[in-house]
Amino acid sequence: MHKALLGPSPRDFVGYGPLTEPEALAIYNFTLLHDFRLVIAYHTQGQEIYWQFQDFNPPNSQAIGEQFAEASGYVLAKTPYNSSFAGYKDWFIQTYNRPGYTIEAGIGQNPLPISQFDEIYRDNLGILVLGAVL
Repeated sequence: MHKALLGPSPRDFVGYGPLTEPEALAIYNFTLLHDFRLVIAYHTQGQEIYWQFQDFNPPNSQAIGEQFAEASGYVLAKTPYNSSFAGYKDWFIQTYNRPGYTIEAGIGQNPLPISQFDEIYRDNLGILVLGAVL
């Protein structure tokens, strides 16, 4: 039996294939039931905002990303190639041609220490408010 079936999975385990993990399937089904204008996926590593997927460029996606970067102090960055193809944001952009973002909150080794919570919250509050009204 695979270790993932017995308890927490190793860092960066994304499943055996698309939508094989219950949390991925839950987010997928939730998204299908709603008409989101944009999505924000949170990860923890690097204080960066990834805004694109391959050559897909949904309307206003870079401009919204620039607003998120200004509000948070994070860097708006191109998605690294090795970080593409397995994310919620990538699927959303490709499927809906609407903006999607991965916010890499905090800095350090995962799991991040709870001592970073207040700073991460302050940095990201503006992103969450903007995302709700855009």
